[in-house]
Amino acid sequence: MQRSVMSAAEMDREVWRRRQRGETQAAIGAAVGVSGGAIFHRLARYGGVRPRDRRRSPRTLSTVEREEISRGLAVGTSFAALGRRLSRATSTISREVARHGGRARYRAAVADQRAWRRAARPKPCRLATHRPLQRVVARLLARAWSPQQIAGWLGRRYADNPQMQVSHETIYQTLFVQARGALQQHLVQHLRRGHPLRRPRRAFPHRATRIRDAISIRERPAEAADRAVPGHWEGDLLRGAQYSHIATLVERHSRFVMLVRTPHVDAVTVARALSRRIRQLPPQLRRSLTWDRGTEMAAHRAFTVATNVQVYFCDPQSPWQRGSNENTNGLLRQYFPPGTDLTRFSQTQLNAIAHRLNTRPRKTLGYDTPAAKLAAAVAMTA
Repeated sequence: MQRSVMSAAEMDREVWRRRQRGETQAAIGAAVGVSGGAIFHRLARYGGVRPRDRRRSPRTLSTVEREEISRGLAVGTSFAALGRRLSRATSTISREVARHGGRARYRAAVADQRAWRRAARPKPCRLATHRPLQRVVARLLARAWSPQQIAGWLGRRYADNPQMQVSHETIYQTLFVQARGALQQHLVQHLRRGHPLRRPRRAFPHRATRIRDAISIRERPAEAADRAVPGHWEGDLLRGAQYSHIATLVERHSRFVMLVRTPHVDAVTVARALSRRIRQLPPQLRRSLTWDRGTEMAAHRAFTVATNVQVYFCDPQSPWQRGSNENTNGLLRQYFPPGTDLTRFSQTQLNAIAHRLNTRPRKTLGYDTPAAKLAAAVAMTA
């Protein structure tokens, strides 16, 4: 019974509240008594971005004041007398009545609804009115930069020109709320996750496995934990279609990424592929490697013998302990969407993609690039 009397405003509040909790559209629809498709269309009007709650300005006439005006007109009260009664200027009362039909046709409810609709005049966003900024943002989005990276880079590049700066939230809303009309919708596909709506973040489970002679991350040197010096890496496998994989390595100090082609994911093949790549690095960049509990690193002792790089393993169900690699794997999904056959990428192509990621500014680096950060660190330790 409660669902049938839920007003549109109450339904909107409930839909957005449940969406923020990460519920599916089907679950939200079942809770408010509509279909999942209806929920999608309701969210799509705003691109999945919750609109700000509208509030009346204290300077505007309220519903109660309009009802008082309507009753006063019915008994012939003058505009001046109504103004004194409501502590409003006489001109405010006269303009209100004139806008909504005059003395004979003025109705409080109709006037209030019209005023509420007329007040919804959203200010054009800067991306819609400033074409040079719009072109720069569109070009960087096409290069797979995230809105946050773009906003940070603009702040540094145009520090003395506020007109060429924009927040990452404005970029997101302009992409997803197409009524703004400033950025073309196809640019959404260049975001890390090319969904049609912005989605709340949800956690996913992580599996645990046994590795013989595994050394715990708790024994890793302190310099690796605090990212004080370069050369400490985090690694994992990125999975594609048909059980295809590539190995991803992220340097903790600079977030520099390397991609390694792994035609098979048995422990011996992975250890050999990683060994070949690690041995190409200068000695000061070969200090440690942190991995999860995947059995693909079961041959970690052979890897250590070949590279002199000690492998440390995360605790079970603790992917946050190699958070730089987890975040980078998310960024890599822009280039390798789920369902991509990773075997079709050569090592040369993987190197090119890694280069693109390493030359993108990162918020965690103060919008410096991983490549520049690593180069500076190596120069200081050489």
